[in-house]
Amino acid sequence: MSDKNNVVMIELDRPREVRFGHKALKRLTADLGIDINSFEFDGNDLEQIEKIMFYALQSDAHKNNEQLKLEHMEDLLDQAPSYNEIIEKMSLALEKAFGQFEVDQKNLIGVVENSKKTN
Repeated sequence: MSDKNNVVMIELDRPREVRFGHKALKRLTADLGIDINSFEFDGNDLEQIEKIMFYALQSDAHKNNEQLKLEHMEDLLDQAPSYNEIIEKMSLALEKAFGQFEVDQKNLIGVVENSKKTN
């Protein structure tokens, strides 16, 4: 079940979820040849934007029984209201994904510290 708090919607050919779950981040970092700690984008590399959005839209495509392919991204992203909208939604979805990671990491640290106190 998807947590709707980490989902961002973008209007393309239809409303689509932009979401960076574990699977999307794993595949994206492997494709870009980077690790999660060095993940950055500046919005100037259009092919990179297509790849990032491709992985972010995979969950939505799967839920809708679609076979989204990287070569579809040019046409799909052309349907966005503006380029700024793409960047804004992608940035927001990444913030939500990494924000949740930071919260989870803090919670994990708290659990580990509490377990040390009781042992």
